[in-house]
Amino acid sequence: MSDTIPPSDTPDPGRMPERRKTNPPGLCPPPEPLWPHFLTGQEDAPVRVLLIDDDEFMRRVIAQELLSDMRIQLEGQGSSVRDGRRLLATHEFDVLMVDLRLGDGSGFDLIREARKLHRYCEIIVISALEDDAHVMHAFELGATGYLLKHAWLQSFAEAVLQVVNGGAAITPKLTRRLLTRMNLHGSGERPATEAPLREATLTAREREVLRFVARGCVSKEISMRLGISGQTVNAHIKNIYKKLHVHSRAQAVSLATHTGQL
Repeated sequence: MSDTIPPSDTPDPGRMPERRKTNPPGLCPPPEPLWPHFLTGQEDAPVRVLLIDDDEFMRRVIAQELLSDMRIQLEGQGSSVRDGRRLLATHEFDVLMVDLRLGDGSGFDLIREARKLHRYCEIIVISALEDDAHVMHAFELGATGYLLKHAWLQSFAEAVLQVVNGGAAITPKLTRRLLTRMNLHGSGERPATEAPLREATLTAREREVLRFVARGCVSKEISMRLGISGQTVNAHIKNIYKKLHVHSRAQAVSLATHTGQL
């Protein structure tokens, strides 16, 4: 008979038990999210963000979400127009996230300055103001996103990644309102508050490209869906900018929506 003692199933009291993830019967664990190499925001070159909001709690919530994503780097944050001007002048950045109502002025002023100092930056408005006048003015000044504070179904980190990759970031509630405007134009009606807008005729292909842009698709995705090259997609987008006299995808979507071409 062997004197060998079989290993015990009793855990060693000096050793911490291994923690295992369990899933309900019949369910597989969710796949790890993939981030394609061709999209901006790799961990070795994160998207640089400036955050300006005088609501300390809200600023802390947004900052925490941005800092938790390795694809994003929070370069600086402030609570006033004065802070914003200092950060714009002293930091390199890719995205400015700004509230419209600041204690010492308007976020619109910072949007204008950001466009002058950093022509190709992206701008996301974070505001409690959701009336059409503020939303449309932000887009007219060059904003590429508009998020409502305390809104459900939105991610500040995903919004940053959307705009730097050619998309637009708009709170779903505001997107629904834009869709309503599109339906009104399609039926021949016009909102009572709508002002006269510049008319420009887009080709069928340009409208098709712009519809994908409105859904948040980047050029690579649009080219794959339409079976054309990325260069052709970008050429269409440049033509759209020229015809509509705009400088960003968000502006193009907004104006085309108001003129009934989407």
